[in-house]
Amino acid sequence: MALQKNTKAPDFSLPSTSGDLFKLSENFKGKSALIFFYPKDQTKGCTQEVCSFRDNFSVFSSLEIPIVGISRDSIASHQEFKKMHRLPFELLCDEDGSVCKQYKALMPLIKMPKRITYLLNAQHEIVAVHEGLFDGPAHVKAMMEEVKALEK
Repeated sequence: MALQKNTKAPDFSLPSTSGDLFKLSENFKGKSALIFFYPKDQTKGCTQEVCSFRDNFSVFSSLEIPIVGISRDSIASHQEFKKMHRLPFELLCDEDGSVCKQYKALMPLIKMPKRITYLLNAQHEIVAVHEGLFDGPAHVKAMMEEVKALEK
């Protein structure tokens, strides 16, 4: 079960593919944001998901909604994945799974991240959640519908 809508998103710091330490409260201060958790770099479903976010990146960036993806893969794996698929957003490395756990995005027994996407408002309250393991592009579609609804 994902974190609930209308609750404050936990702050966190993680290494990013930029080489810098990413901190939610600093890097996205005063901005709405989209955070997606995914199981593993270079797998079919995850590749479809990140490429769908990439292909629809302009929708989110035109609304000034930055995107980050999080999994337990290493920075080296993330950098290769990002380069291979020309991703215009950062991937964050949560090797110990602590942030995945905070966001209720960790499968209990196998300790692999679930596929969960959170849309945060400028105060970093959760305004939308989409959870579903098997259809990565559905996360993008759901979040595009949510941001369009926020525009109205």
